[in-house]
Amino acid sequence: MSTLPGGTVTFVFTDIEGSTRLLQELGDEGYGRVSGDHRRLVREAFGARGGTEIDTQGDAFFFSFPRARDAVAAAVDAQRALRDHEWPEGLEVSVRMGLHTGEPHVGEEGYLGLDVVRAARISAAGHGGQILISETTRALLGNQLPDGVAVHDLGQQDLKDVQHEHIYELSIDGRSLAGRPLKAQKPQSRQEDMAAKFEERITSYVESQLEAAFAKKALPGERPPEVPAKLALGGVAIGAGSLLMLALVLIAIAFLIKAVFF
Repeated sequence: MSTLPGGTVTFVFTDIEGSTRLLQELGDEGYGRVSGDHRRLVREAFGARGGTEIDTQGDAFFFSFPRARDAVAAAVDAQRALRDHEWPEGLEVSVRMGLHTGEPHVGEEGYLGLDVVRAARISAAGHGGQILISETTRALLGNQLPDGVAVHDLGQQDLKDVQHEHIYELSIDGRSLAGRPLKAQKPQSRQEDMAAKFEERITSYVESQLEAAFAKKALPGERPPEVPAKLALGGVAIGAGSLLMLALVLIAIAFLIKAVFF
């Protein structure tokens, strides 16, 4: 992995949308041919623009490019090749792509850092046929767009593990999916957030009470009281029962608050 481009690089993640459905429709042999054609088309398009294949798992690719513009051009070429390819039985193979530019750390096992995660999350938020790019990649792209490509501002999105990412879509030859909502996380409302914190406080309080009940120790210099075994067991049972009832009551209150106000 020491030959990987360092410094500022642009990552591209791709994945076939609905691959399980295609596998069910085509069977193992038929899907194997489709998957092989998909891999060939993507590798040819990305390799022609100077892309480096970092990893592939199933129907997903991970590439890096030294220049953001080359990465965008490669993604556009790949989408056009996939669109124009004659797939068996008239099927449409839709691939989502996500791009992000950053300065990741290059370790012995490859690229490390949040920039890799960000590119993967952007790709996962898209639909088949879409090319999504981060704000950083958009800035580096400037006005030098491939022919027939337009940029659509999709606004700020909340992605898994990566919040507040401004995302843009690249439409090819007038074909845009900007009207479809991205597969982004829905941010919690203030009420939902308050309810979650309230439940967390209840859980913490109950745990602390249980810990205090079963972990009490005598103060320094004091001799712990001698309690008959049967009495001690009875006291523990009563205490545990009381704490259990308290826990159930507090949990019931939490659910009641959520039901009434949320």
